[in-house]
Amino acid sequence: MSYLVLARKWRPQTFSDLTGQEHVSRTLQNAIDSGRIAHAFLFTGARGVGKTSSARILAKALNCEQGMSPEPCNVCPACTEITAGTSIDVLEIDGASNTGVDDIRELRENVKYLPSRLRYKIFIIDEVHMLSTNAFNALLKTLEEPPPHVKFIFATTEPHKLPITILSRCQRFDFRRIPLAKVVARLRYIVDREGITISDESLAVVARKGDGSMRDSLSVLDQVLAFCGETVNDDDVVSLLGVVDRRLLLEASAAVLGRDTRSALGVVARVDEFGYNMRQFCGELIDHFRNLTILRAVGDAGDLLDLSEAELQSVREQASSAPLEDLQRHVTILLRADGEIAHSGYPRLVLEMALVRMATLAPLVPVGELLDRLGRIEERGSGVAADARASWRPSPPPEAGVAPVPTRPAPSAPVEQRPRSAPAGAEAKPAPPRNGAPTPEPQRTGDEWADFVAFVKGAKPRIGTSLEYGSPLHIAADRLEIGFPENSFALSSLRDGDAQASLKALAERFFSTPMTVALKVLTGEGHAPPNLLEKKRAEDEQRRTGLKRSAESHPAVSSALEVFDGTLAEVTPLGTRGKL
Repeated sequence: MSYLVLARKWRPQTFSDLTGQEHVSRTLQNAIDSGRIAHAFLFTGARGVGKTSSARILAKALNCEQGMSPEPCNVCPACTEITAGTSIDVLEIDGASNTGVDDIRELRENVKYLPSRLRYKIFIIDEVHMLSTNAFNALLKTLEEPPPHVKFIFATTEPHKLPITILSRCQRFDFRRIPLAKVVARLRYIVDREGITISDESLAVVARKGDGSMRDSLSVLDQVLAFCGETVNDDDVVSLLGVVDRRLLLEASAAVLGRDTRSALGVVARVDEFGYNMRQFCGELIDHFRNLTILRAVGDAGDLLDLSEAELQSVREQASSAPLEDLQRHVTILLRADGEIAHSGYPRLVLEMALVRMATLAPLVPVGELLDRLGRIEERGSGVAADARASWRPSPPPEAGVAPVPTRPAPSAPVEQRPRSAPAGAEAKPAPPRNGAPTPEPQRTGDEWADFVAFVKGAKPRIGTSLEYGSPLHIAADRLEIGFPENSFALSSLRDGDAQASLKALAERFFSTPMTVALKVLTGEGHAPPNLLEKKRAEDEQRRTGLKRSAESHPAVSSALEVFDGTLAEVTPLGTRGKL
C-alpha cells in the first residue's frame, strides 16, 4: 500500500479540526444551524490554510445523510464519498485547467439537472481567479440566480484578480495565516498519534519553515521524518532544513547587549562555518531584535510574536534588561546592514561591522534629561551673574596720537534719572523694567564696562553673553558704542529689534540717564580695547605661564625633567582642574 503523506492523512474532516480559522468555522456552523445558507461562497487566503478542506467540510455538512448539521458524521456514504472525492454531485473543478468559455458552458448545462443522490449539487472551483474574463461573464447569470439545489464554493489565493461583479455575488470568507503557536500545537497532536519523538523546539523550526501554512508545515515534517526516522534530533532538523539555529540569534543578541565584541564576531564566524547565508541570518537577526523591541515596549505581547512558548520565555528574559531606545537603534543598524549586504561583495564584513557598531554603541541620553541639565545650568548662570565680576586691569597709557576712551566716574549711589525736558526741580522716576521682570541693582567695582556687562547678564543672560564678545569703543554721558568683529554671531543677535530695545533700557538703567547705544563693526583699523573673553583668556594664560615657571623652578620637578629628558606640558593645581 502506497504511503499517504501527512498533509493528506491528517486533512481536517470537521470544522473543529480546522486550525486557526475559528472565525470561518463559527460563521458557517451558525449559518447551517439557522438555515441561512448562501448560494455562493468565496474562500480567500494564503496557501495551505484550509480553504479547500473547508469547502469539502461544508459540502459534507450540507449533504450528510444524518441531516444538515454543523458537523458532518463522516461515516455515512455521502460523507465518505465526498471525503474520497468520488461523489458525482460534488464536483471539484481546477480553475487553472478550465479557464475558457466552453468549460463554463458545460458547467451551466450541468447546473440544470437535479443531484443524483445528495441534497445539493455543489461546484467547488479551486484557483477561480485563473478563469478568463469571458468565462467570468458567462458565469454571472448562473451565479446570481442558480437553481435552489445548487451551491457554488470558490477558492482563491488572489481575490483582487476577480471581477467585482463576481465578488458582489458571493459571501466572502478571508482565511488567516495560521499563528506559529497553533501550528506547533497541531503538529504536536499529529506526532503524538504517529508515535514520533520530537522536541517542541524542532516543531517550532518546522512550523516556522511552513510560514503560516499548515500544509507546508506538514510537508516539511514529512521531509524531516524521512531523514531522521521516528526519533528526531534537534541538530538534524537545523542542518537538514538549512535554517538559522535560534541559539545563534540568542547568543548574538546577548553579546550585543553585553557589549562583548569578541563574542559577537564569534557568532558571525560560526554562521560562516555552518554555511548559512549571511543575508538570511541578518534577516533572522532583524526579526529577533524586533521581537525584543516589542516585548520591551509592550510587555506581555505573546500574541504579536510568532514564537513558541519556550522561545518566548528566553526572548522575554533578554528584553527585560535592555533599554528600549538601544533596541530601536540596533534594529535601525541591522536594517541598514541588510540593504548593504544585498549589494556587497563582502557580506560577512558588512555583518561583522554592524555587530561591532551595535556592541560599542554609546549609551543614549534621553532628550528630557538633557533639557533638565541645560535648565539647571541656565538657572545657575542667572543666579550668580549679578555677583560674578570679571576682573579687568587698568589699560596701559595710550600710545601717542591715540585718544583715550573717555569714561565716567562711578557714582557712589544710583542717581535718579531726570528727563531733559523736565523743568528744574521736577522729580524723575526710573524707567520700569521691561515685561514686568525685576531688574537687579547695578553693582560698582570700578571697571565700568565689566560692571555694565555683569548688570545686563543678571537681567538678560542671552544679551549679556553677547556683550562679552564686544569691545567698549566709547562710553560717555549719553552714548555707548560697542564694537564687534565682522560677521559676529553676537552682533547679529543684538541687532534684533527686541534685543536692541532691551539693551537700551538696561543701559539707561545702569547709567541713570538717557542713552544712545550704537553697535559697530570693527574693521581692524585703529585700536580697540579687548573684549571680556579675550581679557579672561589672557589672564588664564598668564596664570598658567606663572604656574609653569614656578613648577619648573621646583627642585623635584627639575630633577624629574632631567632624569626623563622631558618637558613640562601642563601644570594644574590640585582641586582646580577645569577652572583655569
